[in-house]
Amino acid sequence: MKFRFAKKDDTALILHLIKELASYENMLDEVISDEDTLKEWIFDKQKAEVIFVMEDEKEVGFALFFHNFSTFLGRAGIYLEDLFVLPEFRGRGYGKALLKRLASIAIERGCGRLEWWCLDWNKPSIDFYLSLGAVPMSDWTTYRITGDTLRKMAEM
Repeated sequence: MKFRFAKKDDTALILHLIKELASYENMLDEVISDEDTLKEWIFDKQKAEVIFVMEDEKEVGFALFFHNFSTFLGRAGIYLEDLFVLPEFRGRGYGKALLKRLASIAIERGCGRLEWWCLDWNKPSIDFYLSLGAVPMSDWTTYRITGDTLRKMAEM
């Protein structure tokens, strides 16, 4: 399988795939990102990376990821924000290939882990991740502060 890292002129495609993923997750109304914002944060500020999996020169899936840091390991890890394969290309090994490529990138960069979140209702993805040996982190709860609450906290 072929992979390629996204370039700035791929921004429209990245946004399209993000929206496809959000639609699958029944969260399309939550996507407020636009091309300018993605260009700024992915390419200008280099806060995330995108890799595509290809079939005959066509991008059929993507992974958007960035580095996090584990104080316990004393090294960076890779956090997978989004993994998506177009519906008509599922079941052909593209998702597994993307995860294998991310694992290789993590090893090449000396990272200590590869991690991600998955929606609790997404049984097909959960089963897929478990089949690869991924371990759910059931002892942890994710917390989030956004919007007005984030602004208010910053003013405290």
